[in-house]
Amino acid sequence: MFEPQGYAGALACMVITMLCWGSWANTRKLTPGFRFPLFYWDFVTGLLAATVLLGLTLGSMGATGRSLSGDLAQADAGHLWLAAASGADFNVANLLLVAAIEVAGLAVAFPVGIGLALVVGAVSSYLVAPTGNAPMLFGGVGLVVAAIVCDAAAYRMREARAKAARPRDAKSTRRHGAKATAKRGLWLSVAAGLLMGTFYPLVARSMHGPHAAGPYSAAMIFALGVALCALPVNGALMRWPIDGGAKMTMRAYGDAPMRWHAWAAAGGAVWALGATLNFVAAQAGRIGPAVSYAMGQGATMVTAAWGVFIWREFADAPRGAKWLLAAMFALFVAGLTLVALAPLH
Repeated sequence: MFEPQGYAGALACMVITMLCWGSWANTRKLTPGFRFPLFYWDFVTGLLAATVLLGLTLGSMGATGRSLSGDLAQADAGHLWLAAASGADFNVANLLLVAAIEVAGLAVAFPVGIGLALVVGAVSSYLVAPTGNAPMLFGGVGLVVAAIVCDAAAYRMREARAKAARPRDAKSTRRHGAKATAKRGLWLSVAAGLLMGTFYPLVARSMHGPHAAGPYSAAMIFALGVALCALPVNGALMRWPIDGGAKMTMRAYGDAPMRWHAWAAAGGAVWALGATLNFVAAQAGRIGPAVSYAMGQGATMVTAAWGVFIWREFADAPRGAKWLLAAMFALFVAGLTLVALAPLH
């Protein structure tokens, strides 16, 4: 199977992860009107198909390691169950995070959900396999969390200006139930962050120890766990949407344009490529899961860059928001540099 030879190769895998995890959400921009639970069926299909394809290609070629079939044959049930449980954990966390964004907005969901996930995931992954310079690693994680907070604050300032521009009668209609909505969004963000922070240690444990799964096997079983969990959970969210919208049916899914299905599946495939290469990098001797996961969470910076420079989401934002975005990018670069250097010290 393909394995990075040396630190440079592992770093390249982590950078690709960051780009993939930060870019897949653009497929949501290209599917207007496709509500997320409907979008998610195709996302999961693309995720599962991509991990199988990567396992049969990169996971089965080369002179190092075992082929995908050989690796699956030697892995014991306990390690495979951990990979599947990690996928189920991620599935619920991802759906809750999207619901939190729809209910409370990015300004609440990102600092609480993604920030909490980063801290929990990095600390617990380091406990599973303590690799790298701890002060540099967690110092970098702290800077990344600060960057996420700046990103959320910029979104909050942008939304505040947009709300101020609305007609007065529109403002009054939105006040009703605002406190209850904010509280629900906060709790959804906390739940999503805790679950998102625990999925990676589970998959790290599935690749650790005798008869453990290799990274390509773990990625494929992880995707299978996502798919099996999505059947009841995503089905329930269609019937009882957390965002308070109308319930959805599979007829609405079938009526969606074919290009929406294609973009959603592409989004899942892009996320799967990033995840698989992240698992591969985590197995590199000098990297470890904590560094690999923390670097992957730099995806937030990539997502913000798409929003700022391509989608022009902050074109009309106040000057203060733009200064916060500049601080965000600086903190991200500093934090990810520390994380990237942690394995070398």
